[in-house]
Amino acid sequence: MDGKHMQIGEVAARTGLSLRTIRHYEETGLVVPSARSQGGFRLYTEADVARLMVIRRMKPLGFTLDQMRDLLEATDRLDSGAELPPGEREELLDRVRGFEEAAQQRVADLRTQLARAEEFAATLGKRLTSAQQS
Repeated sequence: MDGKHMQIGEVAARTGLSLRTIRHYEETGLVVPSARSQGGFRLYTEADVARLMVIRRMKPLGFTLDQMRDLLEATDRLDSGAELPPGEREELLDRVRGFEEAAQQRVADLRTQLARAEEFAATLGKRLTSAQQS
């Protein structure tokens, strides 16, 4: 290998995703290895790792595979370097903005859930402390 490509094991270590998960994302078309070695091993680039990190960050926010695909297609098109008609460029940017807004809302919802969970854990801790002191 030339140092620009990584095998799936290194990609798994860098992204914190399992080999199975990376293969699943390949099967669903979310990420495609940039190359294959002569032995048929999947080879990935930094761009592939960055793509997997986008997917990894979307997953805990509850985005579906179709939503992940939609965002990746929009960002791929915006990042392609191709000259885009103004209307298409604006439509793609609107799609990305929609994902950003949805992500922000989901983060806020998770913060609320976390605060409630922390309150609950603290309440249980106080109950145990008072029960042990009785």
